[in-house]
Amino acid sequence: MLKAAVIGLGWWGKTVVEMLEGSKSLSVAAAMTRSPGGIAYAKAHGLRVFGDYGAVVRDPALDAVILCTPHTTHFEQIVAAADAKKHVFCEKPLTLTRREAVDAVAACNAHKVVLGVGHERRFDLAIQALRGLVAAGELGTLLQVETNFSQDKFLELPADNWRLSAEEAPAGPMTATGVHMLDLAVSFLGAAERVMVNVATLGSGLKNGDTLGALVRFRSGACALISAILATPYDGRFALFGTKGWAEVRDKTHPDAPTGSTLTVCRKGDLREEKDFPAVPAVRRNLEAFAEAALGGAPYPMPQAEMIATVAALEAIVKSAASGDVEPVEG
Repeated sequence: MLKAAVIGLGWWGKTVVEMLEGSKSLSVAAAMTRSPGGIAYAKAHGLRVFGDYGAVVRDPALDAVILCTPHTTHFEQIVAAADAKKHVFCEKPLTLTRREAVDAVAACNAHKVVLGVGHERRFDLAIQALRGLVAAGELGTLLQVETNFSQDKFLELPADNWRLSAEEAPAGPMTATGVHMLDLAVSFLGAAERVMVNVATLGSGLKNGDTLGALVRFRSGACALISAILATPYDGRFALFGTKGWAEVRDKTHPDAPTGSTLTVCRKGDLREEKDFPAVPAVRRNLEAFAEAALGGAPYPMPQAEMIATVAALEAIVKSAASGDVEPVEG
């Protein structure tokens, strides 16, 4: 059993605590929080409470940290945990710059600790079925991705919430939703080469932007069209087009209350097949895969090169959103 501390008990930190209840491989034993509400929540769930991150990583009774903290804090927290030989699971995005992602990965490798990232869409059953089709060559040469992750739940957040700030969430919806789709695109198409992005505030009072469209060109020549919106009801889809056919994964409901997804596959001759997949606790599956790797089992199934490639593309998207120009992807 891997014993972990959840760092940050906001909305997502509490979700992680509750998601891991009953896990046989990962136990949340502690939490770091300074808010009265967070402290009360931690005590109600039988967790040791820390107010100082340094004290967490120095505690010999803890094996790992789960970072549910603002994005700009991730890099220093990852390095501090790695230096203390603590395994690290970090919510997305891993960092906001490629340089920090490279250094974070290097720090974990230097101290032989496992690094996991909260890109749980990789653990959806329909996405994994799609990956099997691609591996078997059933879609042929991959040409393009079209994907969308839009919602209006963030309209309920207070205006001063860090998730809406220009510092923590540059490029509007990208760090909230779009980065999940970017990560999936990287996992199928490889490293990106350049990006062109538009961000605007069209349907809300979100000053940092509520509507994003991104065109990402990959080194292979393939492209991804990414849509992310914070001012419309939920839609989630990931479509992949190849020379032998195309396939689309579409969620039935928001991941907060999942009811499964549908995989549609169209082969040459317009032969279409649909298969429904049940909802699975993808967040928990990701965390338990991280725990298994930390305990010496199967390697964590997200290649570190892809962790870095996703952040590199994200950094270029942020630059393009600000400049309005085509921006190269570093690396």
